[in-house]
Amino acid sequence: MTRAAATPRSNAKRAQVDTLIVAIAFGVSNIGAYLLNVIAPRLLSQAQWGEFGSLLAILVVGAVPALGLQTFGALRVAKLRSGETTSTHPRHLPQRDLGQLFTMALTASAAVTGLLIAATPLLMMLLHFSTPWPTVCVAVALTGVTCNGIFLGMLQGSQRFGALAGLIIIDGLGRTGTAVVGLVVFGTPIGALGTMVAGTLVVATTGWLMCGRPRLVKREPGHVSEVFHAGQALLGLVLLVNLDVLLARHNLPPEAGGEYAVGWVMTRMAYWLPYAIAVVALPRLADAEQRRRIVPITLMFCAGLNALVVLVSVVFGGEIVTLIGGGTYAASTLPLWAFALVGSLLSLVQILLYSRIASADRRSTVLVWVAVGVEITLVSVWLNDSLIEIVTAAVATTAGLAVASALIELRHSRIARHHSIAMTQAPL
Repeated sequence: MTRAAATPRSNAKRAQVDTLIVAIAFGVSNIGAYLLNVIAPRLLSQAQWGEFGSLLAILVVGAVPALGLQTFGALRVAKLRSGETTSTHPRHLPQRDLGQLFTMALTASAAVTGLLIAATPLLMMLLHFSTPWPTVCVAVALTGVTCNGIFLGMLQGSQRFGALAGLIIIDGLGRTGTAVVGLVVFGTPIGALGTMVAGTLVVATTGWLMCGRPRLVKREPGHVSEVFHAGQALLGLVLLVNLDVLLARHNLPPEAGGEYAVGWVMTRMAYWLPYAIAVVALPRLADAEQRRRIVPITLMFCAGLNALVVLVSVVFGGEIVTLIGGGTYAASTLPLWAFALVGSLLSLVQILLYSRIASADRRSTVLVWVAVGVEITLVSVWLNDSLIEIVTAAVATTAGLAVASALIELRHSRIARHHSIAMTQAPL
């Protein structure tokens, strides 16, 4: 076997190992989230659980700038390693570039926290909160979450997946693990969120140490637009993951909203389960030729995993609802497979969106926001009388978005392939 033939096979094997390592890390990290979603409905009333579920949804949506920073940081570091600088060793990247990324992280953290604190009165009115303190706790917790996003991106872009796996575990346990402790000790949403604040700040400090303690450096002006492009696209996607539970909280009675929050747990599980595949693939998407080959393979693996998730939710839906929500929901007729389908479709959209972000295609990412507007319109104007109607609106919206995103990716892939063939056949 020639060396040229062995290289792709070696890279594929390495990608499989990296994916397994990251997947295990996410599995361990999600233990805290699983315990939180199982313990909270048992310790809180249905009305409190509906409120707490809405606060968790705000936390997830508020963490989108962290995802934008992570995506930008991973692509930026991947390009640095490919030859934009004289240093290509993953552990010895230029300190000036890392310092610029750290500066971006601190700036974004301050902006996210300040914006959510300013929006607290509006959130209290829309989601019927009786006190501002839970929302303020979420805002402060997002300081550490946002800052840690850039450290995850540095490790991801340099393909230090072992170190990345370690920080993922620390992040999960520090964010949701501490919330579980607070919920058990205090038995209230504000107690859980208060302990989460301390945990997220510890996690951010750990990430800073793992990335070599980068110092503050004046950022490049162009970095803001790149982070904004990635952040706004991912914000639309994560908003879709959590939008239906917020709409259910607003339109349904508290008990029905709590039941919907149980189904939303399945949506999150289906969405995040294949995330390790996307994490490993993202640094390779920085290269146009690799992107054209990797995207179809990644979609195929995610689709297979998602099909299994939906099948399990069809067969064991009732048992899973009871496992998540407890005996209170034993008689529930919740269509869990529909929630699993929403999360599965959005996990495919995520990979397609990463491809468009990596190729700097700023027009295609607008499609995500079109889907957000469609779902809000469907629920606000038409499908808002019951739990079934709201989840139907979510399924219809995400299915349309997945099909449209796949068609856009196929079109860009064909254009890139024809351009590559033309360049190959052109005379010198």
